Amino acid sequence: MPKQRPQGSYALISLGCSKNLIDSERMAGLLKLEGYVLVPKAEGADFVVINTCGFIQDARSESHAVIREMLDLKRRRRIRGVIVTGCLAERDKEKLLETYPEIDQLVGVFGREEIATAVHRLPSRARKNAAASCPGQERTLFRPAPEQPLPDAGRLRLTPSHLAFLKIAEGCDRACSFCSIPQIRGRYASKPIDQIVAEAEELAADGARELVLVAQETSSYGVDRDGRPRLADLLRRLREIEGLAWIRLMYLYPMYITDELVELIASGGPIVPYLDLPLQHIDDTVLGRMRRQVNRAQIEQLLARLRARIPGLVLRTTLMTGFPGESEAQFETLLDFVRRQRFERLGAFAYSEEPGSAAAGLDGALSEDVKIARRDRLLAEQQPIAFAWSQAQVGRQMEVIVDRRVPGEQPDAFLGRTYADAPEVDGAVYVTGESLLPGQLIRCEIVAARDYDLIAVPLVA
Repeated sequence: MPKQRPQGSYALISLGCSKNLIDSERMAGLLKLEGYVLVPKAEGADFVVINTCGFIQDARSESHAVIREMLDLKRRRRIRGVIVTGCLAERDKEKLLETYPEIDQLVGVFGREEIATAVHRLPSRARKNAAASCPGQERTLFRPAPEQPLPDAGRLRLTPSHLAFLKIAEGCDRACSFCSIPQIRGRYASKPIDQIVAEAEELAADGARELVLVAQETSSYGVDRDGRPRLADLLRRLREIEGLAWIRLMYLYPMYITDELVELIASGGPIVPYLDLPLQHIDDTVLGRMRRQVNRAQIEQLLARLRARIPGLVLRTTLMTGFPGESEAQFETLLDFVRRQRFERLGAFAYSEEPGSAAAGLDGALSEDVKIARRDRLLAEQQPIAFAWSQAQVGRQMEVIVDRRVPGEQPDAFLGRTYADAPEVDGAVYVTGESLLPGQLIRCEIVAARDYDLIAVPLVA
């Protein structure tokens, strides 16, 4: 079969969460099939695809900044076309074209499967071997949320070859008052187990050793299809896939963490004892105003059960400060909760008002200064807890997965992670050793701790 001629070059800028990254990789895979070549820099490319995030104000600001930067390159004729996709496009739709009339194509979240159509609509100067655009060519491509989640097979991965994210469901039914995700990504929809397994097998065959399961919330997997949570059933299938060393669970909601799931994680194997539970808050009044459908007692009982039954468990959570009406006393309750629970991993962010969300109409709005000051106090409370956990690992023997060589260092210095470190959000392990390779899983001794990071040396067999 003759080799397909390149149709043009493009750059891809993927913003936001790992779920957005999967969408970016899927679009890149589809464009590869069409003969378009992905290049590392926007300048000089025929066109650029910006996959935006629209979740909170900081993310929206970043997306707008990138759009302005790429349009400036276009005005200076350093690139020829700009396609804006993703959550901000889905959220704001034609308003983005009013703000930035130089955008060539606007593609919603569920239009991603037709990214090649958007490219084919570009003016001929924005891509090689293309027919001229017709006057009045459509500039938007939006589709309703499908009943079944879109497929994520055939991706051109942007992560290191040994690491892959796998989306097990789309959308959300939680209706938390602060969140706009259901309006952007629709109702919760689980992928069929066989489809997920097939995608995981494809990723493993492509070199993935660590699989990170993501969704807007993973613990509800299967409830929409079968009326009961089926995450444990899915994990039993995934752990049989040859080549996978670690399977990591992110974004679990406190509901539907069943005894069956806990026992499966506790049993060992490739499912690592690391759980990410974004709890948001602990005060019952604040949780109620957030519409979290869970209370303090239920959260604390769950955490105690997980700690008691899963050996070596590492817990990550994310908490929010400055929600409307949050009093100083309620914030102190949150600080006390962090002191007592001693989460190994914790992130925090200040409340961001989401236009159209239920929380946008709540009374008791706090100033930005108060919200940010409380976030900083919360992180300061967590920091010595995290540092103490790092110090407690010194002297332990742990498996470390090698991610990459440390740039600018001696040739035998590498960065890796233990099971306690999720990619991109947690700390790292500095490893010194000869002939190490990315994706290699090596037994190490932890010899020192440096704040959130560890220093290790490989053990000689």
